Amino acid sequence: MSNNVSQAVQRLNSQLPLKDRQDRLGEPLKALHREVIRSLVMRGRAPNRSEIAALVGEGEVENAIARLGKDDLVVLSKDKREIVGAYPVTSETTPHEVHVSGQTIHAMCALDALSVGPMYEVPVEVCSHCRVTSEAVCIKQEGMRILEATPSTVRVGVRWQMPSGDHAAHSMCMEMVFLKDDAAAAAWHGGDLVNHTVFTLDEATQFGAAFFRPLL
Repeated sequence: MSNNVSQAVQRLNSQLPLKDRQDRLGEPLKALHREVIRSLVMRGRAPNRSEIAALVGEGEVENAIARLGKDDLVVLSKDKREIVGAYPVTSETTPHEVHVSGQTIHAMCALDALSVGPMYEVPVEVCSHCRVTSEAVCIKQEGMRILEATPSTVRVGVRWQMPSGDHAAHSMCMEMVFLKDDAAAAAWHGGDLVNHTVFTLDEATQFGAAFFRPLL
C-alpha cells in the first residue's frame, strides 16, 4: 500500500471511525452490524425485524436499531424505525449503482462502490457518472482487480470534510466522486490539494479495502 493510500485510510478513520465504533459494541450488536452489511450486499436488503431479533433478542430490536443508528454504523429511515443502509452500501438511491450477487443496490459514494468487491471477493459492476462532466462511468471488478473501466482514465476524488447531520452518507459521502480523467479531476479540485485527493482506481480499491475489510 502506498503512503498516499495509507495516509488516506488514517485520515478517513479519524473523520468516520467506523471500526472504533464497532469495537465498542457488545458481541450481539457487532454480529448485527456485520449481518446488515452482508445482507445488503448479498440479498439487496437489510435484515428485517425478525432477523434482527434472532441476533439480539426479541426485546432488543428497537434498542439495537437505535444504537447502530446513533453511532452512524447504519443509515436509518426517516422515521428511524428501519435500517436502510450500512457503509458502504444502501437501499436508498444514490448516483452509484452496484450490481452484485444478482442484486442491484447502491453505494454511499464512489469509494464505497469500489469497496464491495474486495470485502466479499465477489464480481461487481459499478455504474455511475463523472461529477464534473456527467458522463457515464462503468467499472467491472472482481475482488481487488479492476477488470474493465469506461473510460479507462477514470479517477476517484475525495473532498475531505467532517460528517454533518445524522449520517455521513448524506454529507461527507456526497463529496467522494468519480471523475472521468485528470482534466476533470483538475477542474473538480481547483488546485486545492489540501482538502482534495485524487486516486487512481487501483489506489481507490486499496483504500476502500483497507478501510472496510476490518469491519467484517
